[in-house]
Amino acid sequence: MRDFSSDHRWLSLNTATVRKQGDLVEIIEACARHGIRAIDPWRDQVASVGLDRAARAVRDAGLELSGYCRGGMFTSDASRRGEVRDDNRRCVDEAKALGAPCIVLVVGGLPQYSRPGSEASKDIAGARGQVEEALAELLDYARQARLPLAIEPLHPAYAADRACVNTTKQALDICDRLDPGRSGMLGVALDVYHIWWDPELMAQIARAGRDRLLAFHVCDWLVPTRDILNDRGMMGDGVIDIKSARAAVEAQGFSGYSEIEIFSNDWWGKPMDEVLRTCITRHKTVV
Repeated sequence: MRDFSSDHRWLSLNTATVRKQGDLVEIIEACARHGIRAIDPWRDQVASVGLDRAARAVRDAGLELSGYCRGGMFTSDASRRGEVRDDNRRCVDEAKALGAPCIVLVVGGLPQYSRPGSEASKDIAGARGQVEEALAELLDYARQARLPLAIEPLHPAYAADRACVNTTKQALDICDRLDPGRSGMLGVALDVYHIWWDPELMAQIARAGRDRLLAFHVCDWLVPTRDILNDRGMMGDGVIDIKSARAAVEAQGFSGYSEIEIFSNDWWGKPMDEVLRTCITRHKTVV
């Protein structure tokens, strides 16, 4: 396992971590000040400053990307299927322009939540089928752009509104059906917040292997958690054994960034530089 204690070369910042403290250009400038070498920007943050300006800011700061958040939200009623397809193709085009190594996919839950205005449904099995069909179509487009797709399984608490793929096994089953040849174009983004509880986690990481492990995200699970979406913990403040999860993915050959992604009303209320300094310290001591 790599030693992170002496530097933060392999720290990437998911820009949602400080989304309330500044726009994307300001976040990029702050990362450059603190010697953070990679980011994973969100589409809305890119859109707010413009794709060309975002790409230029990344390039001028000498940053790399560890991913692009987020594609997916595949589930909808029939009237919005074209919207879903076009939106995800735009995501591929944006990720390519920014130089992202993969797109992180949050696949969507029930249609009325994934694409507001869709006809309401309680058919989660049907939603999962729709995810796979839409993902197969997007994979063809992503192959042309040589842009890998990373399915992010989300905690089961999000099954209705954000992602009906909730375990690493579910995500890998989809990968095996759609990409049996393990081309490197389809894999998983593993966020410890969503998967730490899974009794099959270590076996599924081993099953994934290097070619399916496209991204690794870190934060912590607080007890109690006051808000399932916006009360993530800074690494070391909760109950997740982050080092064991990182050791498992690195044992499979993963050598990419450990990406810090913290949705937190508490941390959003602190100055950006304070948050980044804490991220760096905890990356060295906890991750």
